[in-house]
Amino acid sequence: MHVISKKKIRDFYSIHADSKHHLLAWHTVVKNSRFENLDELRKTFPQVDSVKPFCVFNIGNAYRLIAAVHFNTGKVLIRHVMTHAEYDRGKWKRK
Repeated sequence: MHVISKKKIRDFYSIHADSKHHLLAWHTVVKNSRFENLDELRKTFPQVDSVKPFCVFNIGNAYRLIAAVHFNTGKVLIRHVMTHAEYDRGKWKRK
């Protein structure tokens, strides 16, 4: 899959250093995979949630990554990387 953009990951782990390993591992797995649908994605990431039109990934024990996964084009657009507390507030749904 083609991941757009790694900058959001770098920006996040520059603030939350403990997320770096988990985010880079997620990025490596996604960029070296090809998922045709949500079921295939869940084989690799069982905890991924579909919150239309996004997929929400648990990153480590404290973070969430929200992405638009375009299975038909093989592209993953990272929309937000945030803490669980930020995610729970729900502001990301209005952006």
